[in-house]
Amino acid sequence: MYHDTMAMFAGYNCWCNERLYAAADVLSDDEFRADRGVFFRSMLGTLNHILAADRIWMRRFTGAGDAPARLDAILYENRYALGAARVAEDARIADWIASLGETDLAASLSYETISSPQAITHKLAPALLHMFNHQTHHRGQAHAVLTGFGRDAPSLDLIQFQRETGRG
Repeated sequence: MYHDTMAMFAGYNCWCNERLYAAADVLSDDEFRADRGVFFRSMLGTLNHILAADRIWMRRFTGAGDAPARLDAILYENRYALGAARVAEDARIADWIASLGETDLAASLSYETISSPQAITHKLAPALLHMFNHQTHHRGQAHAVLTGFGRDAPSLDLIQFQRETGRG
């Protein structure tokens, strides 16, 4: 049950990021870096945060991979290097989820939080759902940056992904 849902969300994540990065490509470098009042200030900060958080979660989930020590880490100043890293991370997420079974998803996960360190233990499946929901939250802020500049922002609706891809 959970595996199909997680695989669908991994596909949705990739689909959204492809659309969002393509839309952000029309921004000038000044616009890409401009403080627009969103939580991580700019498109650059927001997209870096999403990648940073995904790496933190994947490190917690798998025990492997680089993970920054800060949620506001700027992993890539260059938007094209950031985009390439995003594609690679999305593939990593999808491949890892494809390797999981229902037993894996029901297993407990323990880790320490970053912003106010404390030990946490809960089931893997809800943590994965959080990771995907977190991405959606901040992609909404990136969407606001695009519309704030008067640019076309893509639909990132889950139902549209499901209709277009037949997944869900």
